Amino acid sequence: MSRLILGLAVIFPLCAQVKITQQGQQKVSVEIDGKPFTDFYVGPETSKPYLSPLRTASGILVTRQYPMAEVAGESRDHPHHRGLWFTHGDVDGYDFWANEDSEKGEGKGKGKVVLVKINKISSGRHSGFIDSTFEWQIPGGHTILTETRRMTFYSDPALRMLDFDSTLSPEEDVTFGDTKEGMFAIRVADAMDEAHGGKLVNAQNKSGEKNVWGKRSEWCDYSGKIDGQEVGIAIFDNPANPRPPAYWHARAYGLFAAQVFGLHDFENDKSRDGSLTIHVGQPLRFRYRVVIHPGDVYAAHIREMYESYKNTKEK
Repeated sequence: MSRLILGLAVIFPLCAQVKITQQGQQKVSVEIDGKPFTDFYVGPETSKPYLSPLRTASGILVTRQYPMAEVAGESRDHPHHRGLWFTHGDVDGYDFWANEDSEKGEGKGKGKVVLVKINKISSGRHSGFIDSTFEWQIPGGHTILTETRRMTFYSDPALRMLDFDSTLSPEEDVTFGDTKEGMFAIRVADAMDEAHGGKLVNAQNKSGEKNVWGKRSEWCDYSGKIDGQEVGIAIFDNPANPRPPAYWHARAYGLFAAQVFGLHDFENDKSRDGSLTIHVGQPLRFRYRVVIHPGDVYAAHIREMYESYKNTKEK
């Protein structure tokens, strides 16, 4: 059966296990197997769209709640670290990364990612998706990029998994500058971070910020104990993404991000330039898979999961 919400066709099959619903103009909610998984914030007060919080299949929150909520004892650094987000710190010189109202922004100032339309939300027995369009706007409201984004969520008794698929289409020549500040990012819960005993591990079996940050890898996993239970988050870099495999802007304090425009930072070589200019009709497409799992990287068999993902025809 279907019905219209805010002019959108929303499909709710009988016995849907992934249920996605519009909640006014501010957010879209995702429920999996009868339990909340996350909310997609897209309202006009947001500087960029983001998912928050992310939960395990058992309901444990694995992302930091600040700045969306103030929790006693939780860290309050980097207010632009909102759940899961996708932006870059230098797009034609404008900062789409540290772009909160409380922040100055680097370069020419702050950009903003503005919702144009939620094109479709669909619920289903095994999966559901949110399809949306955004404009990347510089001060004054001029659009330099149009983004189409689809996020697909899956039902599973033990895992929470989502596929992220974004295409950035320039409205004019646009340059992604060489900075580590970006792109596909998650801020993990404090209890999971390395500073609190958590563990960063990449596909090369290197561990810890010292061995993971700035290194290229097909995937990376961040795990730790929350309320006595070992849980983790893996991010898979799609092999068809620009410049694979990604560099990892992953920190002991809990930032966890895949980035390809930051060579002079990651290689510690000021002569390197990882910038990239794209032209009208030459969009960039980025795809990632996120797996939220019980146990650490080894107990969850993340390496095997990535190999299966890599070999899937349509990732």
